[in-house]
Amino acid sequence: MKMGDRSEAFCRETLMVLAQNTQLLPPSFDLAEAQKDIAHLDKIRPRAARLRRLLEKADDGETALGSDVMSAALEGYALLKVSGKGAGLDALRQGMSARFTRRAKIKALPAAA
Repeated sequence: MKMGDRSEAFCRETLMVLAQNTQLLPPSFDLAEAQKDIAHLDKIRPRAARLRRLLEKADDGETALGSDVMSAALEGYALLKVSGKGAGLDALRQGMSARFTRRAKIKALPAAA
């Protein structure tokens, strides 16, 4: 079961009330363990938030680097198209052009009347 934002307030309040009324608890209910769990939750949250921010920065960096590489490759490909003719690069250039091939759109057959 997952504890959401609204459920957290309920859980904290319930544990507080249980701690104030331990006489209501059966011996099988481990209040101390539940209190430890919520304390650990409070400790792990800031770390998880820092990790999420770090992951966002890594994702942003990956996107920016990929964009730079793609721009350089497109510029280089354009140079090859212009100045690479007759330099024995036609086969390589054609292989790279597969990135830009578009599939022909198939026209729908007219419905039989």
